[in-house]
Amino acid sequence: MNLSVKIFAALVLSVIVGLIAGEAGLPFIKWWIAPIGTMFINLIKMMIVPVVFTSLVVGMTSLGDTKKLGRIGFRTVAIYLFTTAIAIIIGFAVAGVIQPGVGSELGAGTAPKVKDAPYIMKVFLDMIPTNPIDSMAKAAILPTIVFALFIGVGIIKVGGDRAQILVKFFDACAEVCYKIIAMIMEIAPIGVFCLLLPVVAANGPKVLLPLLSVIVAMAVGGLIHAVGVYSIMAKVMGGHSPISFFKGMSEAMMIAFTTCSSAGTLPVNMKNCQEKLGVSREVTSFVLPLGATLNMDGTAIYMGVCSVFIANVFNVPLTFEQMGLIVLTGTIASIGTAGVPGAGLIMLAMVLQSVGLPLEGLALVAGIDRVLDMFRTTVNITGDAAVAIAINKMEADK
Repeated sequence: MNLSVKIFAALVLSVIVGLIAGEAGLPFIKWWIAPIGTMFINLIKMMIVPVVFTSLVVGMTSLGDTKKLGRIGFRTVAIYLFTTAIAIIIGFAVAGVIQPGVGSELGAGTAPKVKDAPYIMKVFLDMIPTNPIDSMAKAAILPTIVFALFIGVGIIKVGGDRAQILVKFFDACAEVCYKIIAMIMEIAPIGVFCLLLPVVAANGPKVLLPLLSVIVAMAVGGLIHAVGVYSIMAKVMGGHSPISFFKGMSEAMMIAFTTCSSAGTLPVNMKNCQEKLGVSREVTSFVLPLGATLNMDGTAIYMGVCSVFIANVFNVPLTFEQMGLIVLTGTIASIGTAGVPGAGLIMLAMVLQSVGLPLEGLALVAGIDRVLDMFRTTVNITGDAAVAIAINKMEADK
C-alpha cells in the first residue's frame, strides 16, 4: 500500500471516528490525540525554512543567469494573478447556482476582530530583511526568499573554485533536507488522523448542516478550478494527463487538506513536484515558495462564494459592478495579505468593505472557517504545482 492510499485511509478513518466520538469524546481527543497531530505539524514546519533557503540557493546557482531569474519571476507572478482572477469568477458562478444563504435565518452575530491587511508598499518593505536570521527564526518566507536570492546571486558573481565550494555545501544541505522530509512523511498517516479527528469531533453535523450550502459551494468551486484550470494547464503546458498530475500531487493535497497551511505543505509539495512531476529543482525552488506566499486561488474562490452568501443572508442585492470590483480587489489583495495569518478572513473583510457588504457576515463564515480553509489550502498548493509545471516547460522550450 503506497503512502497516498495510507493517508487517504487515515483521513476517512478520522472522519468516521470523529463523527462517532462527537462532542462527548472531544476532551479526550484534545488531551491525548490532538497533540500528536501538532507534533507532526511541527516536524513539517521544522523543515520549511531549511528546505526553502537551501534549495533556493541551489536553484539560483544552477540558473547561472540573473536575467533568467527575472524572466521566471515575471512569468510566475503574472500566471498567479491571472488564475486568481479566474478563481474569483468561478466562485461567483458556483455561488450563483447554489445560492448559499438564500432563505437563511442565521442572522448576524458579532463580527470577529480581523487584523488589518498591510498596504502594498508595506509588503514590499517587509520583503527586505533587516536581520535575515531573525526572519528565518520567525519562518517569514518572503524575506527568507529574498535573502536566499541575494546569496545565490552573490555566489554566481564570485564564480570559480570558491563558488563551487558553496554550491556543493548548499546542495548537500538541500539533499539532507529532502531525506528528512521523506522520513517525516513515513508517519504522515498517523499525523493526518490526529490532526483531522479533533476538527471532525468539534465541527459535527450540528455546526456544519446550517452552513452546508457554503461548504458545498466552496468544494465544488475548488474542484472545478482544479480540474478546469490546473489539470488543463498541466496537460497543455507540461504534458501531464489530469490523472498523472493529481496522482503526483495526492500526498501534498492531503497534507494541505488536513494542515490548512500552504507553508507547512511546502516541503512535501517541492518533493512531489521534483520526484513525481519531473519539475526541475531550480524551478520548484523559486516558484513554489513564491506561490506559498502569493498564490491565493483557493481563497479567491472562497471570497466569491462568501460574498454571495453574505449578500443573500442580509438580503443585499449584489450588482455586476460590485462583482467586478470584488474580482479586482481580491486579485490585488492576494499580494498584500498572503504572508499574514488568517489571510482568508482578512481578504474577505477587505472585499466586503470595498463593495459595502456588512462585515457582520464575517461572524457566520468564521464559524466554519477551519472547514473552508481545508479546501482553500488544497486548491492553493495544487495551483502552485500547476504553475511550476508550466514555468518548467516554458524554460525547457527556450
